[in-house]
Amino acid sequence: MDKTNWREKLRELLLLKFKFGLSGLVATAINYGLYLLLVNRFFSPVPANIIAYSTAVIVNFVLQKRFVFSAKGKGSVLFFRAMLVSVVGLGIDTGIIYGLNQMPFFAEHQAITKLISTGIVFFYNFYFKRYAFERKFI
Repeated sequence: MDKTNWREKLRELLLLKFKFGLSGLVATAINYGLYLLLVNRFFSPVPANIIAYSTAVIVNFVLQKRFVFSAKGKGSVLFFRAMLVSVVGLGIDTGIIYGLNQMPFFAEHQAITKLISTGIVFFYNFYFKRYAFERKFI
């Protein structure tokens, strides 16, 4: 692979991550805001996380399908693949929320707890959602 082609691929990947980041920012704002609204007011951390994460997943799917990835395949198949990735992401996110809430500091600081879990799951979501939509990781 020559330098020009390599640089173009790198630029394309960075642009894709930037667009993914922007769509993720909207979904994350929904996830984070809804979680903080629900936690300890209406629900304990785990149910609040499941509701917030699930709501953000739907918003994120629409944004990513429309603005981020070049979808390869039927809409229903793409939706199924994206939801499968999201269900695993929900499991990871909820596991982190549950685990961190076992420690008094994180149980008292839900904003920090959610920030940590969201940051970790971001990387999982990027690579596996890209595969779900475009059938490639890099």
